[in-house]
Formats: sequence, C-alpha cells, structure tokens
Amino acid sequence: MGGKCQLQATVVLLLFLQSTQCIFIKYHGFQVQLESVKRLSELEGQQVSSPLLQAKSLLPTVCHNPALPLDLQPVCASQEAASIFKALKTIANTDECELCANIACTGCG
Repeated sequence: MGGKCQLQATVVLLLFLQSTQCIFIKYHGFQVQLESVKRLSELEGQQVSSPLLQAKSLLPTVCHNPALPLDLQPVCASQEAASIFKALKTIANTDECELCANIACTGCG
C-alpha cells in the first residue's frame, strides 16, 4: 500500500512542477518572466508617486524601486521603458500568455 501512495505523491509533484514552469515574455529584445511582470504591477500599485521624482527623471518611478525584479531592471536603461512596461503588463494580463496562445510568451509545457 505504501508504494501506491508514493507513486501518487510523485505524480502530484510532477504535475505541480509542470504547472510552475517559468513562462517568459519576449518584447523589444527583452526576455522577462511572467511572474516578474506581475510583480511589476504590484510594485506600481504600492508606490506613492512623487511629482518631484517624476520631474527629475525620465524613467518610470518603479525603476527606482529596489524591489524591481532583476530581469526587469535592464528595461529601465531603455528610453522607451514606460511604453515597454505598459506593453509587458498588457501581455501578462491576458490569459493568452498563461495558455501560451500569445506568440510573445515562451516556456510553456
């Protein structure tokens, strides 16, 4: 009986691992994890926008946040960072990415 339980646990674990695969979004030469883009949206929602900081910087204010995921930080070096972040969030907010129906999304099992 113990062998059967182990086998079932192994199958459940494998299914869990498949469902947590990294999905990447490729856009304008950047490749970022879907989870990082979801984190970006959370960070933007938490942040209090300072007019002084916005006036001094052409970068989106989230670029100054130390909690910005590492794979999103190179986007901040682009002059188009704000529009790239907006596009990434649009792609990530559709179910098409998690279902891998969007050509910008890779890493689906």
